[in-house]
Amino acid sequence: MTLDSETRYAVSDSADTADGGTVTITLDGKTVTVPLNPSETLLESARRGGLVPPYSCEAGNCGTCIATVTEGRVTMRLNQVLSDDEIAEGLILTCQGMPETTVVVDYD
Repeated sequence: MTLDSETRYAVSDSADTADGGTVTITLDGKTVTVPLNPSETLLESARRGGLVPPYSCEAGNCGTCIATVTEGRVTMRLNQVLSDDEIAEGLILTCQGMPETTVVVDYD
């Protein structure tokens, strides 16, 4: 995982382009994959996949929705919770995370 502190995103070395991409999310041992919609957050993608992910403020302020990006590139619209080191480790606020490529996200 690498970190770009200017735009505040996590990216793995295996990122593909978003066209025709997917979002794969694991929560409470259940994994779902949905088509990537570049206009929705990872939290919205999880809901669309039938999961009930943790969240509270949906504004990037509380950290309830933190998950780990294990593959792909995600940009956060806003982040007032995670440090640069945490982002470099792959942590993301799913309520603010916009997938730029096919991504794999793990809440567990």
